[in-house]
Amino acid sequence: MQSKHLKWYLLALLSLIWGSSFILMKRGLEGLSPFQMGALRIIFCAVFLLIIGFKSLKSIPLGQWKFIALTSLFGTFMPVFLFSYAQTQINSSISAILNSLTPLNTLLIGATVFGLQFQRRQLFGVLIGLIGCTLLIYNGAINNPNQNYYYALFVVAASVCYASNVNLIKKYLSDLSPLSISTGNFVVMLLPALVILFFSGFADVAALPETHKAMMYVAILAVLGTGIANIVFFKLIQMSSPIFASSVTYLIPVVAFGWGVLDNESLTATQAVGAAIILVGVYFSARK
Repeated sequence: MQSKHLKWYLLALLSLIWGSSFILMKRGLEGLSPFQMGALRIIFCAVFLLIIGFKSLKSIPLGQWKFIALTSLFGTFMPVFLFSYAQTQINSSISAILNSLTPLNTLLIGATVFGLQFQRRQLFGVLIGLIGCTLLIYNGAINNPNQNYYYALFVVAASVCYASNVNLIKKYLSDLSPLSISTGNFVVMLLPALVILFFSGFADVAALPETHKAMMYVAILAVLGTGIANIVFFKLIQMSSPIFASSVTYLIPVVAFGWGVLDNESLTATQAVGAAIILVGVYFSARK
């Protein structure tokens, strides 16, 4: 089904899945620490992918495992913990909006590290996006003195990780199947995640009812928002371009904000302007 419309269907599916991930992270943090939630997310997803994709590992050439390790680090391992910590202080909808900086960072990293050509208009879009990001964080810090908006920088760092991951996959792993890339990623991360969970104090809270409830949300997040979504995303990267694939972050904030409204979150008028500025910047940087 390699039709010209397929990439748009995949883009819409990803926006729905990943837009819902932020509220699931919020629920997971109600019974788990950031390290516990991040480690469990990786472990649950690794088990799921090994069940459905273990045989695909043999299709990965020995020389490409270093790129599998790099994409696992930038695409999942670091962002999982960065987002977990960020959402201990900022709203899930704000996290989703800041995540929309990913296409801008994809352009910057692609140009500076991977030799991707860009136009002056796209650089202009990057600058617009940074202005919106600054406005969003600054106003959020003023209007939410009980929240530490420096934690928003964790989301910005995660978007840089995602941007690096997109470029790495497009340049070095385009010849592998999305399932083999995803499964390989989580095979690499499984042991470190188990070590982190062991030293996170999880044994002390494992029997608590709120922990069980939080683990249910994390399991859904892991299987749907990480495992299946990663396979779809890698497919999208391979059949389109890094910037188009990362433009899924256009729609993620819309879905996440909808969940946030249902969960009594809100944006100030200034924050809404900042979010709009970010999306305008993403538009200029990502369009043909």
